[in-house]
Amino acid sequence: MMDARAQYRHLGRFSSKFSSSRQGGGDRFIPNRSAMNLDIAHYLLMAAPRKEKENNSGISSSGKGKGAYREILDRVLLQNRTRILEFNSKPSAPSEEIFPEIFFDSSSNHKRPLKNKRYIPQSAEKVLGAPNIESDFYLNLLDWGKRNIIAVALRNSVYLWDASNGSTSKLVTFSDHVSPVSSVSWAPDGKHIALGLSNSYVQLWDVTLNRPLRTLEGIHQSRVGSLAWNGGILTTGGMDGNIVNNDVRIRSHIVQKYTGHHMEVCGLKWSGSANKLASGGNDNLVHVWDCSMAASTTTSNRSPWLHRFEEHTGAVKALAWCPFQRNLLASGGGESDGCIRFWNTDTGNRLSSVDTNSQVSGLIWSKNERELLSSHGLPDNNLVLWRYPSMEKIVELNGHFSRVLFTTQSPDGCRVASAAGDETLRLWKLYETSTVGKAASKGASTIPFASFSAFTTIR
Repeated sequence: MMDARAQYRHLGRFSSKFSSSRQGGGDRFIPNRSAMNLDIAHYLLMAAPRKEKENNSGISSSGKGKGAYREILDRVLLQNRTRILEFNSKPSAPSEEIFPEIFFDSSSNHKRPLKNKRYIPQSAEKVLGAPNIESDFYLNLLDWGKRNIIAVALRNSVYLWDASNGSTSKLVTFSDHVSPVSSVSWAPDGKHIALGLSNSYVQLWDVTLNRPLRTLEGIHQSRVGSLAWNGGILTTGGMDGNIVNNDVRIRSHIVQKYTGHHMEVCGLKWSGSANKLASGGNDNLVHVWDCSMAASTTTSNRSPWLHRFEEHTGAVKALAWCPFQRNLLASGGGESDGCIRFWNTDTGNRLSSVDTNSQVSGLIWSKNERELLSSHGLPDNNLVLWRYPSMEKIVELNGHFSRVLFTTQSPDGCRVASAAGDETLRLWKLYETSTVGKAASKGASTIPFASFSAFTTIR
């Protein structure tokens, strides 16, 4: 009777012969095994159970010879191969750079540190006394000049506070028949300042020499509540609803008029490109004027507006041109409106709006980030920093006890100053800076207007 090995050899020859007759490809369901060594495969399958049986029963003296025989057989048949599938080397360890959270638990000290978030102090960096400041929403009594000096009007006097060293000086005190001061605005050079008065006059002062340069008369019929510089042109807005361009370098200073408001003009801002003027009034209107559309030599000229926005339902004092998008204008409405609206001044379309639920008294674009600061009167009496264009609140700055009426930005854009009806002027730090303001924060006087007899000591 044929032993198992002979039967297997016979079966292997039959399989090889059968496979070779079908060289066109294997059966669809049965793989083509013509390339396989079936003798070796059968040996490996039959050898494993024998080894397991021997391990369980122990190795006898007679089994030692069989073991040697099998070792010789392994070398001959398998040619020292012990596994059908074998890695030449271990797989490399996975890189921890791909998914670091897989390799570190939450308590591990090897996690990468998160990027530090910007810290914005929610309390004022400095609080200064501002006694008898006019609590009038339609005026503009605070401005921060290029030389890092803050000018503030306290009824009939104008004071200067140097943010570099904390020193204070009084520029001028007007007599009762021309006071109170209704607006202040630094010229671009930081050496000259314009003062709007309640008797319709405008005075120009040289701060370095501490003396007046000239008085502009015949511009308006009543108080001058808003001022804006455009190079050598000083634009004034009055309670009479008129807007006038004054070239302060020539004798006949009135060079152009804009008419469109029928109530007091309380907001004026020139665009960064200096070719567009935005105005806001107590009539709830916003106008955008193009200076190239009108002549510049006659006082009777009436310039048509480029755009007229009528969506606000409250007085518009807060205006701000975007520094990183030249055609973007932001405007804020008064107590009965409370909305900040954004306008495309090329097309005249409203881009978006946000309801702050509070009187908007001022708007300032950041020079450092795509952010917008708004100041508010009733009922919030605070300042809010927004991320643009999402208008997500970044921080609210609280501290004033009555409505915030006036705001201005430092020359480097890192700080803002706000003045309110609570007779305080507060400095807020929004961005880090290396030089400007350090001296002011260290040794500045907390009584900036000491020559004014009604001051109170504040921290």
